[in-house]
Amino acid sequence: MTNAGIDENEAKKEIKMLLEHFCNYSEKDEVLGRKITEEQIKIIYGKVKARLADRTPVQYIIGEAYFMGEFFKVTPDVLIPRSETELLVTKAIDIITNYKLKTVLDIGTGSGCIACTIAKNTETTVLGVDISSDALMVALDNVTRLNLNNRAVFRKSDLFEKIRENEKYDMIISNPPYIPVGTELQPEVNHEPKIALFAEENGLQLYRKIVSEAPKYLNTNGWLIFELGIGEAQSVKAFMNEYFCDVNIIKDLAGIDRVIYGRLIA
Repeated sequence: MTNAGIDENEAKKEIKMLLEHFCNYSEKDEVLGRKITEEQIKIIYGKVKARLADRTPVQYIIGEAYFMGEFFKVTPDVLIPRSETELLVTKAIDIITNYKLKTVLDIGTGSGCIACTIAKNTETTVLGVDISSDALMVALDNVTRLNLNNRAVFRKSDLFEKIRENEKYDMIISNPPYIPVGTELQPEVNHEPKIALFAEENGLQLYRKIVSEAPKYLNTNGWLIFELGIGEAQSVKAFMNEYFCDVNIIKDLAGIDRVIYGRLIA
């Protein structure tokens, strides 16, 4: 795998994921000195071969991805959850808990990992919306797997299109498409749904749209929180300052501005 340009540590991690998923062979088995059988080696060889053929992400091969303590079903119809999004959800849960929020709208829910994780860790009810019917089918599978039905619910909607005027939320959260159209991606990322990756206006189109419409669907003092693309923080902050106060930015472990949040101006 390293000969194909995959980092050595990442390759080892992926081999362990494949072994555990397809052969039920874990690190515990390794510690106990249990040997991998020839049949297991053949199975993993076949999966690695498929992985390298067109650089399909290992999460799509095994059909699931780990996110904040749970395994979520993923298919090529949804983005693979990433550690950057854990920072977004952790901050959202912190705000929800501190201010005792009750209702959350998750825009561009994809696999439903944000909606489900918030519902699982707070007392809120979460509505996740997405323009993709195929993505929503994945989200519905995940909410059922986690036994969160009626705590996290889903609806097909292009942003706020199917949100009724009388529906109000204490928080709107989104990890929107934010990669500028035309950006060259790593081979693995090319397998993920383009509609969930790319945005016009140098990646800012969806931020602008969500910020301008969000006040109509937020309760008094409601919150808006986003994941950010690299280099987009100040532009998104400028959008938010028109409608929101106390706008703050959080950096990730790499020092990149990764999350922005603010409270609706009363």
